[in-house]
Amino acid sequence: MTIPRPTTDLSADEARRIALRAQGLLGAPDRKAGVRGVLRHLGAVQLDTISVLARSHELIPYARLGAVGRRTVEDAYWNATPDGEPHAFEYWSHAACILPVEEWPHFAFRRRAYRARPHWNHELSDGAYDQVIKQLRAEGPLTATELGGAKRTSEWWDWSGAKVAVERALMYGEVVCVRRRGWKRVYDLAERAIPDALLHDELDDAECLRRLVRLAGQSLGVGTRADIADYHRLKNEQVDAVIADSGLVPVRVEGWGRPAWADPAALEAPPRGRHRTTLLSPFDSLIWERARTERIFGFTHRLEAYVPKPKRVHGYFAMPVLAGGRLVGRVDPAREGATLIARQVTLDGPKVVPAVAEALVEAASWVGCTSVRVERVDAPELHEPLTREVIRALIAALR
Repeated sequence: MTIPRPTTDLSADEARRIALRAQGLLGAPDRKAGVRGVLRHLGAVQLDTISVLARSHELIPYARLGAVGRRTVEDAYWNATPDGEPHAFEYWSHAACILPVEEWPHFAFRRRAYRARPHWNHELSDGAYDQVIKQLRAEGPLTATELGGAKRTSEWWDWSGAKVAVERALMYGEVVCVRRRGWKRVYDLAERAIPDALLHDELDDAECLRRLVRLAGQSLGVGTRADIADYHRLKNEQVDAVIADSGLVPVRVEGWGRPAWADPAALEAPPRGRHRTTLLSPFDSLIWERARTERIFGFTHRLEAYVPKPKRVHGYFAMPVLAGGRLVGRVDPAREGATLIARQVTLDGPKVVPAVAEALVEAASWVGCTSVRVERVDAPELHEPLTREVIRALIAALR
């Protein structure tokens, strides 16, 4: 691929601020648009099974909007709009993600690719696929358990025939996940769940890819090819094939060492506004790609939930702390009744203590906790100052 000569140079600080604004973490939040506005702005909100303070898809709008009610978050994702149209669907993007329903046509390339796969990890018995479709048509939205059982044994990977069939139908686009119920997917036929005007696979692969590359660029603000490809898990060659026609513009970013592209709207005015101070889900799209996080913030982050406990450095679900537009520490949280516990805290020096205390107290209030306990701070001399600031913030929150 021949890369056009960049016409704009960005400092590392400008790129960082553009990324923050693009992710909705710099400037006044659009509270009128609410959770649905956050979803459309980001283009994808990742789902994950882990729940400590809350599930990741709840933490994403919280980080941008503040203490929006958790029921409000769920309703915004899954309930229909006032005119009766669905707002979102779940599909494979960066991972399993909630996606704006208007992007359904642009995942046609992925549905076609799934249909063309020559083999699957799970065998499917004759008639199982047709039976699932028939049952959904007759009975309406159902979980895999209601379709005949999600598993054959207690092993997580040992899916039943009904589960294999409905997941395959999901990948093919004949079935849609329309909500989560107790973390179980609720499936329905796409013909019922997707508006008629969107229910088609008419767009060719190039048009789908152009749209997703443009969306990724807008959601990132500025990014390398790898950043853009990772957002919706595209292949590098897929990005290369369409980026010249995507509407993104080539830029040069200080210290990046690789070609980058930016959303032209992000370059029109310097990003200004109030920075959010908040705990971030490890699955937040601001930081879900490790190399990008290191390049932009100088911050190395690794989810350690799947690391053996003796080998963990920062904790099971260490959440980066965003303050002043920078990642200033980590908190590994837990809950015990009405107490939020900071099991392990890493701080980037004493100056960030008030910001970390603020983030802890706001998060505690959001999940219904009335107190905060700090157990361990990696720099022991900062344990007392952090505890003192937490108490001060709790008192201030009660006034």
